[in-house]
Amino acid sequence: MFLANGVEFSLKVLINKEKNKVLFAEVDSDFAEVVLSFLTLPLGTIARVLKKHYGDKDARTPVNIGSLTTLYDGLSNLDGINLRYQFRKAMLLNPVSSFEGECRKLKLDISDPLTVKYFSCPDWNCTHRWSKVAMRRDTTVTCLCGKTKNKGVCLDESETSLHGSGGVFTIKTTSFLISDDLRMVPNVAVGFVQTLGNLGITDTKGAELRNVTFGFNEVMDLLKGSLKSRTPLTDLILNKTKVYGDFARLKYEAGISFQEKEKLEATKKMNLRLVVKKSNNKLLFAQADDDFVDFLFSFLTIPLGGVECLLGSNTCLKSIDNLYKSIADFIDDKYWVSPRIKNRVMKPNLPRGYVSEGTILPLSEQVTLYYHRDMNQKKEWLSYSIGKDNSGWFREMVFRRGQENFVKGTKMYMVTDDLTVTPMCMTSTLSILKKMEIPLSDVKEVEVHVGLQEALSILKASLTSTSALTDGLKINNMLKKQPNHARAFIRRFAQLFN
Repeated sequence: MFLANGVEFSLKVLINKEKNKVLFAEVDSDFAEVVLSFLTLPLGTIARVLKKHYGDKDARTPVNIGSLTTLYDGLSNLDGINLRYQFRKAMLLNPVSSFEGECRKLKLDISDPLTVKYFSCPDWNCTHRWSKVAMRRDTTVTCLCGKTKNKGVCLDESETSLHGSGGVFTIKTTSFLISDDLRMVPNVAVGFVQTLGNLGITDTKGAELRNVTFGFNEVMDLLKGSLKSRTPLTDLILNKTKVYGDFARLKYEAGISFQEKEKLEATKKMNLRLVVKKSNNKLLFAQADDDFVDFLFSFLTIPLGGVECLLGSNTCLKSIDNLYKSIADFIDDKYWVSPRIKNRVMKPNLPRGYVSEGTILPLSEQVTLYYHRDMNQKKEWLSYSIGKDNSGWFREMVFRRGQENFVKGTKMYMVTDDLTVTPMCMTSTLSILKKMEIPLSDVKEVEVHVGLQEALSILKASLTSTSALTDGLKINNMLKKQPNHARAFIRRFAQLFN
């Protein structure tokens, strides 16, 4: 269940009545931390919690976020036989945040978390139980003593206990101002004119103060609005009858701002075959190997802050871009529980096991876990840090990065423009062409190579576009330069399924 528990937040909102616009909201650290926690949510978690909260109950507020929702739904419908292990599907559909421990301590945790469990030897006196833990309960995973690793060990990680600030991400006594487009600044950290300038406010004529209460539903609306709108606070507070009706406000804009230019050309390339309607150059679907499907599924594991880091704060999600840039530009280290947690929000590591072996994206994985043991209480737990001090019994465990891929190899997959993934099958493929009334003579095949630059472009497009492949790969421009390969398309299909 969502951890709502009737929680409410009081906001002091300054409104320009003439323009029907929210100028900013003054909030306490509890609410500011909930908004900052948006950046810690993996994309798969966002798709899941929005779908769970809204469902189909309100056609005015659809839950689709670009192509991410269809990517998520496609995975949920994919037979487990196509994945390397059944538990991998559950991991991707319910991705874990490396901030799980922190988010549990928020006044409101909207991540709908599942408790992370690792598994160790059931024999408390076994001298090998700390040497390695398993990520799944499996009869094939055994301890060095020979017993099956089936004793659950929880991950209990939070920096809150390491500091006396009382906050989770930020100092408890700090209050913040949040603009309509989610720029966040400490409350009058500098001169008030400069503070208003940092929020993009140049005129307060006709402004009036209003007290507003946010509960769980409003926070969920704010999360959704931050992914849909440039003005989520105005949409939510002043335009409740038409919340997020203008979905065209956020559109895909080509171009990436990846900082490490040398990596763009140094990475491997993935092969992708585009099946296109010749008469109008419209993409019908793509034929992909397991490495490309693995790459797509990895989107679900990346937190919003990680996406911002990869794309250089240029995601087309303007409100989220502003929130992320506020951390670097306006919220100094002194307002955070620790500089380390600020850096983690801006450049998060994925939890252990969430980076696949052959990933093309430069993702960082938390490869070190600390195994703690209380001999007196016969209690054990894992954490990403040693703790407040080095007392007590603990051992460091270091894991190899990217140990396995998500999907099985030697199989072809069909990927539609909105990133729905299904196993490739000749009969179903021909049925699709027949249903669309497209003759083979009007079909051509184009082979493309997807490197890091193209991969980041697809990731960016997936956030706002339902044509993520067309937009991310700039297919319309590409096809103008490509020759006709209709015969090659038919011949390769025949080879695949013979």
